[in-house]
Amino acid sequence: MMEDSESVDFDINKENFSWNELENFKFQKIKSAVKYLEKSYFDLKNDEIKKVIENLKLDKRKNVRSLSSSFYKFILNKNAEISRVRKMYEFDKSFGNHIYTAGVDEVGRGPLAGPIAAGAVVLNLNYNEDRELILGIKDSKKLTPKRRRELAKAIKEKALAYNIAVINNIEIDKRGISWCNNEVLKRAVEGLKLPVTMALSDGYAVKNLSTNNEFVIKGDAKSASIAAASIIAKVYRDSLMEEYSHLYTNYKFEQNSGYGTKDHIESIKKYGICKIHRVSFLKNIL
Repeated sequence: MMEDSESVDFDINKENFSWNELENFKFQKIKSAVKYLEKSYFDLKNDEIKKVIENLKLDKRKNVRSLSSSFYKFILNKNAEISRVRKMYEFDKSFGNHIYTAGVDEVGRGPLAGPIAAGAVVLNLNYNEDRELILGIKDSKKLTPKRRRELAKAIKEKALAYNIAVINNIEIDKRGISWCNNEVLKRAVEGLKLPVTMALSDGYAVKNLSTNNEFVIKGDAKSASIAAASIIAKVYRDSLMEEYSHLYTNYKFEQNSGYGTKDHIESIKKYGICKIHRVSFLKNIL
């Protein structure tokens, strides 16, 4: 606990610290200094990075030398991630000279309960510095719940605009999931506060959309805007299903998000359905 606390509080500019005199500092102080540099990545210069790595490598203490390897690995991984995300932003720009391009994606097409939701996001594709990129964005299914929540927060802070649309189980039963799937994507894009002239969708085109639309196969892995939309939609719906789990306690919605897990199906057979179940999805169960 002390290590984490010191790392958070450490400010290399306020400390009497020198990378040329590491022998005068305890391991924990040096480790805190390295953590400080990692958090200040975008302000570091290549010469400074090289100097830190070399000085750590020359220290007589094995644990200090190990910081050289871990810091070098951190720099390589950060550079690789920036390169990966840059390509995702450039991919979105490749669809034409649009001032505002949106990515849109849905979540919740297949569950037995709860709504279908879609996110639409407009990113700043004409960013000036790498620090403006939203690092870590990818297919929301490949992220942990904690990481998705962190990224959803960053997306909402950095996006030029975002919107989330929802269609509940009643309308799904009435209209059918195919219509609702298209409609929720359409509502997400058309609810944005900016005049979007291109919408990128994941996997298939959005019918009757009031703007240009291009679909991208495996879009949440290629497009920054689609990946961002996927993340905010997933976080929103998962949070909603967790809230529902407190109202309908028999179905473990906080764990299954309404999907047809073995436990969920057994609960339906035991307790019957609740107000958010999709009756049209349960014909083979009831």
